[in-house]
Amino acid sequence: MADQKYSNRDIKQQKQMNFPIKVALIGFFGGLFWSLIGYFSYYFSFTKIGPAFVLMPWALGEWKTGHLGQVLGVLVLAILSIAVAFLYKFCFQKINSMWVGVGVGILLWIIVFYIINPFVPQLKPVQSYDWHTLVTSLCLYVLYGLFIGYSISYEYAEQKY
Repeated sequence: MADQKYSNRDIKQQKQMNFPIKVALIGFFGGLFWSLIGYFSYYFSFTKIGPAFVLMPWALGEWKTGHLGQVLGVLVLAILSIAVAFLYKFCFQKINSMWVGVGVGILLWIIVFYIINPFVPQLKPVQSYDWHTLVTSLCLYVLYGLFIGYSISYEYAEQKY
């Protein structure tokens, strides 16, 4: 009877996914979900910046501001989010607090709106956006950081125990 119980636990451990695969999936689906929410926010005019902003420095033409550009922007952000998830994993995986994820979201917002913004000529300076755009985008980044951070920290704690 004890051998049967041990073998069931052993089988469960073998069926678990590796932690790096979980981190990649968390990053991809977190980026996909929150950039889709960002697209809906853009579509319903809560913000003037849609997911296609990631394509602006590289893609030519007006197609990138339409539906196709926004959908491709969502996919690109989902893929880039995998790198953000691994960066979070390497820096903060052991800290099981929601505030670290919130801080990472705020840091990402600052990086996009203050550091990367001057290098993308199609984006206006931060001061020229209305409050709706700034608050909505900040909230989306904070929720994205919270999702990535807390999910990775939770999975790390689950893997450890």
